[in-house]
Amino acid sequence: MKKFKQFDFLRNKSTIIISRFFLSSFIVISFFYVAPIIINFTDKNFNNKEFTNNSKNILNNKLNKDEVLEEDSFIETDERDLLYDILEDNNSEINLVRYTTSEIDSLFKEVNYNLKDVRDTKLVKPVDIGLLPNEIKNIGSTKKRKNMFIKIVLPLIVKENSKIRVDRKRLFTILNKNSNTDIEKKWLEKKYKQYGVRQNDLSTLKIRMDEIPVSLAIAQAAKETGWGTSRFALKGNALFGQWTWSGEGLKPKNAEKGKDHKVMKFHSLQLSVRAYLRNLNTHSSYKNLRSARTKLRNQNKELDSIILAKHLDKYAETGNQYIEVLQKIIEQNNLKDFDEARLLPSSKDLESLI
Repeated sequence: MKKFKQFDFLRNKSTIIISRFFLSSFIVISFFYVAPIIINFTDKNFNNKEFTNNSKNILNNKLNKDEVLEEDSFIETDERDLLYDILEDNNSEINLVRYTTSEIDSLFKEVNYNLKDVRDTKLVKPVDIGLLPNEIKNIGSTKKRKNMFIKIVLPLIVKENSKIRVDRKRLFTILNKNSNTDIEKKWLEKKYKQYGVRQNDLSTLKIRMDEIPVSLAIAQAAKETGWGTSRFALKGNALFGQWTWSGEGLKPKNAEKGKDHKVMKFHSLQLSVRAYLRNLNTHSSYKNLRSARTKLRNQNKELDSIILAKHLDKYAETGNQYIEVLQKIIEQNNLKDFDEARLLPSSKDLESLI
């Protein structure tokens, strides 16, 4: 009886040891299985300074389905928010020099800047003229006046398009990443504001952050200013007749009663070009233009100013007639020759590389 009890005791003890062994093994195995999951979760949600970029998956899904990306529903954004950087520069205390037509012409000759070379080489001299010459309206030859106007505005348009091209390239780099750094996140927040886009709506930002053909921009500037001779252009550096309700501007002489808008006034011609591109890239009236531009991009085609001009019927009260005028200006003056133009580096740019 005593031996039986001793055997039973030993058997129970063995069972307990074995049970404890399996329980310990289970705990150890579970720990090594669960630990990586916990660490990974912690890194992603607590310790990591990056945020997940889900837009890449969204864009890939849409592109794989051959769907055309469309803008998100339009957000009514205050003019001062969209143009905040331009309005800040508009308050610059730097006084720009207004050169005469003869002085500008001498400068162009000195740096060997002529439109024939630009058409052939697609390279533009980085000549920055801040203000139109008052005497431009006194140039008797229409050809010479047009030539002078194009040479002044061409470098400004190419420069602003170049900035957008650099930004667009950076955006594509971000879209191709699964996560973004703090610096990239801050840059995106800035661009969301400039382009009137909701936070994290990268697909809409991709559509809006794009160039406008140089030929179309020149044609609109020519139409809106009478090739640089209008009061708005000479007194307000307004190359595109852009309206404003909050910024500083010039009141149209023949404005209808009840309309309190003004033509926006700029510190320089460069700011006028920047505001024009921002306007076409953000305003709801030009959503169809941006859609047509996206389709051309998706088909790997060049941005055609004649095609895009068809969607500017809301830019002026004359509607379709305005479109016809723009297309004639582009064709009659061979402005498409400048669409592939690139800006040569300035002396300052070269100095920074040394």
